[in-house]
Amino acid sequence: MNYQLYLILILAYLFGSLSFAIIISKLMKLDDPRSYGSNNAGATNVMRSGNKKAAAFTLLGDLVKGLIVVLIVRCLMRGISGGEAIIGICGLLVVIGHIYPIFFKFKGGKGVATAIGVLLGFSPILALLLVISWFIVFKVSRISSLAAVLATLISPVYAYIIFGNTSYFGATLMIAVLVVFKHRSNIVRLLKGKEHSFKKEDTKSTNNDVG
Repeated sequence: MNYQLYLILILAYLFGSLSFAIIISKLMKLDDPRSYGSNNAGATNVMRSGNKKAAAFTLLGDLVKGLIVVLIVRCLMRGISGGEAIIGICGLLVVIGHIYPIFFKFKGGKGVATAIGVLLGFSPILALLLVISWFIVFKVSRISSLAAVLATLISPVYAYIIFGNTSYFGATLMIAVLVVFKHRSNIVRLLKGKEHSFKKEDTKSTNNDVG
């Protein structure tokens, strides 16, 4: 079982390393998203290419890969002692793969969409609470990065309420720390009051990237 476990963990990371921002851009003959805007391989930056369809496919792909990995591992771990911990670790590895993809020189996105997909696999209620939190903050502030950071920060609280002190809570906490860390440049601009609101920015702005 040990070699099978290692294989599952490696595959979770490799699947996360499929950067749909880069893949979709290549398929649709767009510039590499790491070469313009914020240089971030995420849906928000792909949107700056002016191709909304490519951005939508990127968002969907990044979200679904997180969900698929968790659902597959949940099936594989059903009835196995410690299976929940493996599921949580695989969820974390998918997000790590998205942010640091081995296939693309470890230059990926910021992990928001993939994290939502992983949390959806943990619990639809958890993912729904995260999305609602993002929407409320964004509706009030019109700053997508602020909405992403605050929603991510509160996600472990939701996980603790739903799961208690379990592996899913631990995985959600680690994912939150990783995603917030990737938004550190956004946080610095927020603290300096230089993070532009959505209503003020155009598609070329690099200040509000969260994908």
